[in-house]
Amino acid sequence: MGEFEVHRVRFFGLVPAGVRCLACQPRGGRLALARTDGAVEVYNFAANYFQEKVIPGHEARSVEALCWTVGDRLFGAGLGGEIMEYDLARLCVARTVDGCGGPIWSMAANSSGTQLAIGCEDGSVKLFQVVPGGIQFERNLDRRKGRILCLSWHPSDTHIAAGSIDILRVFDVCSGQTVQRIMVNYHVHKVKRECIVWSIAFLSSGTVVTSDSFGRVQFWDWERGTLLESHTVSTSAVLSLSVSEKEDSIVVGTSTGATYQFQLLPVKMGSLEKRWVRTKPFQHHTHDVRAVAHSSTALISGGLDAQLVIRPLMEKMQKKGYDAVLRKFTFPHRRLVSCARKARLLLFQFSQHLELWRLGSTDETGKDGEVLPLRRMPEHLVQLKSKGPEHIYCSCVSPCGSWVAYSTASRFHLYRVQYEGDGVSVKKVPRVPKLLLPAYQLQFSADSGSLFVASARGSVHVLQLLEPGGCKHLHTLRPPSGCPEAVYLLAVSTDGHWLAAVGGDWAIHIYNLKCFKHHCAVPTYSCAVTALAIHPVTNNLVIAYSDQQLFEFSIPEKQYTTWSRMVQNCGLHKVWLERDSPITHITFNPKNPSHILLHDIYMFCVLDKSLPLPDNSALLMNQSTLKQLPETARQRQLHAFKICKKFQPLLFADLLDENCLVMVERPIMDFKTQLPLPVQQKKFGT
Repeated sequence: MGEFEVHRVRFFGLVPAGVRCLACQPRGGRLALARTDGAVEVYNFAANYFQEKVIPGHEARSVEALCWTVGDRLFGAGLGGEIMEYDLARLCVARTVDGCGGPIWSMAANSSGTQLAIGCEDGSVKLFQVVPGGIQFERNLDRRKGRILCLSWHPSDTHIAAGSIDILRVFDVCSGQTVQRIMVNYHVHKVKRECIVWSIAFLSSGTVVTSDSFGRVQFWDWERGTLLESHTVSTSAVLSLSVSEKEDSIVVGTSTGATYQFQLLPVKMGSLEKRWVRTKPFQHHTHDVRAVAHSSTALISGGLDAQLVIRPLMEKMQKKGYDAVLRKFTFPHRRLVSCARKARLLLFQFSQHLELWRLGSTDETGKDGEVLPLRRMPEHLVQLKSKGPEHIYCSCVSPCGSWVAYSTASRFHLYRVQYEGDGVSVKKVPRVPKLLLPAYQLQFSADSGSLFVASARGSVHVLQLLEPGGCKHLHTLRPPSGCPEAVYLLAVSTDGHWLAAVGGDWAIHIYNLKCFKHHCAVPTYSCAVTALAIHPVTNNLVIAYSDQQLFEFSIPEKQYTTWSRMVQNCGLHKVWLERDSPITHITFNPKNPSHILLHDIYMFCVLDKSLPLPDNSALLMNQSTLKQLPETARQRQLHAFKICKKFQPLLFADLLDENCLVMVERPIMDFKTQLPLPVQQKKFGT
């Protein structure tokens, strides 16, 4: 693997926002997730649960509910009182409609996705028709006192169940009248506190399922208004609930971080009578589980601890593979750190500000694994605050460290940074071209003379950076066949000759920067691109896909390389392909042109193309384990993949020079200590 001096960085103070709500695409392959900071993310099940789209948050825009509707359109609603439709191609809010009922606590779509019902602060349930180009108000249902905290349509679309404080109601959709009113605490004597119905589900059998602040999951006969079953699953609140498509399984989430599965099972073998039974408890979260979803093959939960947990249902799996692996996602599948190699600077991206740091340095040398004393400590140089409520989409620092750029939904900012001794001065570049908005990805050229700005409809704008502090628009690159999606990944060659751009349609287009012409497109592949980079010597494009496949494409020859074809013929190691975390960054070592450096959240890998690929009988071991083996055993394990799992969770890794690496970690417990205290559970023996 070679020996490197490693800068182990742990001062990136990122605190991911908690998960507020989830929505599975009906009969589709995507999951929408909203966080407490208003950000919306879309995960693709078929692409190995890759986070394929991110719509940054907004300080004035909370999202309490998400819904998929007809035509794969995504809507959100929140305490701002507006219903928002998201543009999943341009990654922004396409349009908003005022709900006219105060803060919106809940929203649900009917079975065909043609109508939306919202539950408001003023106690009203409002219906909206989903029409081309937006939604249209239809009518109000019978209004009563008390905010509507949760909603669910009957699968026949004839009735709506609504949960509030101490009560649930059933509305007839045609007449708009309340046809049933149930007090959820009528059977509890001497109740001194309110019972909040946090979540509700309307089954095709006519059963209404509720979860409440008393820690109960209850089953009601809505026509008779009677309680069928009651299960106390927690001493604190049950906050969320979701039902499978076949209505034979339910998943619930609690404020203690636990999730539970209920299954509809026969009372005894061969009996037609069935009852709901709590079958599986899980403790994957440390804080409130505010959102759960039930796909056809997995139980999905999201908590205020920022974790998205996907637990597969093994009885639904046809074969064992990466689909059968428990997955936990805490950090985004994109880079929030950029590096100025020459200046040895790191730029950290937060939701509403940037931090520029200078790495520490040492004069000492030591043995492998030894921690060296610092001659100069890491230094926080600059903090750039974004004005307004919009969160930052993307950011970048130039290799020389003299330029910093970032973008929000409506603003693009470029700064000139100058270093004078121990002092730093930052000057905003005026009159930046307005055609750049919105920017989804930023990339400086290797010589810091150009800035590439990824934009909507597959376009990339090229800016020339001018001394002492200015910029000029040179050209806009566009794919020849057009593209409806925004560009989300860029890679530029070291010699400044080539640029590769990836759009939301997963197509990779390569441009010649000398003549600003489209050069070629990489053959299409069925999975999302998670990372790509151009080799500084060969100008080969190395591509990592969400199914963990690796390809190498020769840009000058417009075809896959011999090594890439060999990889596809022989196949990658089974353990490599079963990893559930995508590669987020690729770089190269100029000293060893055959080396490809790449990483995901859990490992750093040096891929040596000069060595043979391992077969499935070989052990894909961590380097620290490999070093403990005798020399003869190590030689038998010699293959292309050199893996290091010492640095976790690894948010960023890059090569500063041929002998020096920088690793940016964010230990889970470091940011969990900054979260509110969870509900404490009494444990036996304490």
